[in-house]
Amino acid sequence: MSRHGIPGMTSPHSLIEALPALYQEDGFAARLTEAFDEILAPAISTIDNVTAYLDPALTPDDFLDWLAGWVGALLDETWPIERRRAFVARAAEIYRRRGTAAGLADHIRIFTSGEVEITESGAAAWSPKSGSRMPGAPDFTIHVVVKPPRGAPIDPKKLDELVGAAKPAHVRHTVEVAKQTAASSSA
Repeated sequence: MSRHGIPGMTSPHSLIEALPALYQEDGFAARLTEAFDEILAPAISTIDNVTAYLDPALTPDDFLDWLAGWVGALLDETWPIERRRAFVARAAEIYRRRGTAAGLADHIRIFTSGEVEITESGAAAWSPKSGSRMPGAPDFTIHVVVKPPRGAPIDPKKLDELVGAAKPAHVRHTVEVAKQTAASSSA
């Protein structure tokens, strides 16, 4: 979608109507204001439809990256537009749960459209009794397994970078791309 001059676009707020009646009857004033109406029509239309620009499902394709920046989402330009829109729509929710296994799984599901399984080491920094053995493993690790839908290859390097950026910094991780599954509809 374009936000510049569109041939034939008219303004819902004609400038001639804002002038005194004397000028509304003047042919020169009418032609002059029509020229300004044509120039201002796209800007007025944009302002009148600003709520559509703020909705990831409705915003123009070329505006989606800018909208993504508002919530700190980085979009992969290789994704289909529907997946990019879904990610921007859920970015605030995903980032609110950032650092949790569920938040990471949601992030990976949108990235891959696949089935995601995350195994945590169970490490913890809390115990009910002083001096007792800490529950879980002594190190903080996660193992991510992704089963992509058939016909949707996953770049393991990009997946590893995504997990590295989305997990807590002190947690080590491993990533595995499993055999492809039947078509999945997670996006």
